Amino acid sequence: MNTMIQILTAAALILTIVLPLAFFFAGERTRTRYKKSILMNAIPFFGILLVASLVMFSGTQTVRAAEDAGIATGLGYLSAALVTGLSGIGSGIAVASSASAALGALSENESLFGKSIIFVAMAEGIALYGLIISFMILGKL
Repeated sequence: MNTMIQILTAAALILTIVLPLAFFFAGERTRTRYKKSILMNAIPFFGILLVASLVMFSGTQTVRAAEDAGIATGLGYLSAALVTGLSGIGSGIAVASSASAALGALSENESLFGKSIIFVAMAEGIALYGLIISFMILGKL
């Protein structure tokens, strides 16, 4: 049972690398191609992990072990991962827009360097706040 879960998890990780790359290089590189590539990444990964979780919870021993650990622990780990991931994504979007605007302002007037760096640093702080909250959640588990 445990080897089946490991095989399915390894297949999910391999497919999330191979399928999007094959789909991306198959045609013309456009914005819709990027979106479809991300979709081709998400479907096999979450589908195979769903199958692996169903296989894991089909046995009686693993169900008892999962009940002993408690659902709160699992949700705690999930929330820590979501906090870190979503804050990183939000920070990346914020840094992309603020840094490009800062570079545009610097090309016009070099004395705006200090003011523009503050906005970029504030955008990067979002990821740090998410990481701190993630450590706080993990500390409570």
